[in-house]
Amino acid sequence: MAEAIPTTMRAAVLRDIDKGLEIEEIRTPHPKAGEVLVKVSGCGLCHSDLHVISGAIAFPLPAVLGHEVAGEIVEVGPGNEHTGLQTGQRVAGGFLMPCGQCEACSRGRDDLCDPFFSLNRLEGKLYDGTTRLASLDGEPIAMYSMGGLAQYCVIPATSVAVVPDDIDPIKGAILGCAAMTAYGAVRRGADLRYGESVAVVATGGVGSNIIQIASAFGAKQVIAIDVADDKLAVAKGLGATDVVNSSTESVREKVLELTGGVGVDVAFEALGRPQTWASALDCLRDGGRMVPIGLGAGVQTAEVEINRTVRRSMSIIGSYGAHTRQDLPEVVRLAAAGVIRYQDIVTRELPLDKVAEGYAALRKGEITGRAVINMSL
Repeated sequence: MAEAIPTTMRAAVLRDIDKGLEIEEIRTPHPKAGEVLVKVSGCGLCHSDLHVISGAIAFPLPAVLGHEVAGEIVEVGPGNEHTGLQTGQRVAGGFLMPCGQCEACSRGRDDLCDPFFSLNRLEGKLYDGTTRLASLDGEPIAMYSMGGLAQYCVIPATSVAVVPDDIDPIKGAILGCAAMTAYGAVRRGADLRYGESVAVVATGGVGSNIIQIASAFGAKQVIAIDVADDKLAVAKGLGATDVVNSSTESVREKVLELTGGVGVDVAFEALGRPQTWASALDCLRDGGRMVPIGLGAGVQTAEVEINRTVRRSMSIIGSYGAHTRQDLPEVVRLAAAGVIRYQDIVTRELPLDKVAEGYAALRKGEITGRAVINMSL
């Protein structure tokens, strides 16, 4: 017998930037056409949430954040007959939720879906122009992606992938953002070729996955760059051939030394700060590609040396997420096959009540890899 869906649920709600996330009882949402309701088992804590929590990125309040989830489908909205989705299936939810109807989606460019940006990222709504979340008195609550820091969340069918039973239901939450974003950067942004050399600047949740995926795609050299020796030690275990501590060494000098004086073919930047942009650009060889992935806190800029970029034919290729409908199922497949060792990326599990502490630790740089909210704790 299917589990009864409660009328209310617990969620981490952001109402005031000064107060931060607070646990509230709100109405349990329900899916509309082309959507499913997922009982959340795990939700990852991502740096881009921090920008909203701090007010650096404007977003409507009150809001529920959390955009990489794993869980079980407990209700299927109408119009899902062609998707094969049904209650009882375990799924991973991708943070980048394509509408499937706009011009970009029709070209397969889920990462450029206009309604995702104009409605979800700017207004906290889904694609009928409304949110699925509300307080007990009916006040609308904005959704950052699916609003996964809650016991239940509504996700468009375009951005869920069924996962096999052997995928960890808690740690598997990171497949929909940290792993999918890394896959998109390597496969789509860089179009990494077998035998190329790579540098990864910032080895958090996304950077750690880039290291694994670049290695799996045949990179001959993967140089991990960070400011913390403990994180670099983990990076070595994930496939980095070399490490550079940018707080004690010159990134450019060390990378040139490690690459025979030429630099790397591809440098990935996974934090979104001017300093890490500079480090990534400093790593590049002539004709190299820099792929920035990290989101900055608000409207930030980074300096680019114009003449060197032009004369040495360097490229800067922004990468946001991936092509969700194609890439999330592939990420799940790679995780199930052991190519993406997502379990090794998750180093901390916290109950929902401790979510504010988790983000505080993330802000201080105390999280190696990824922390995940375990809804069963």
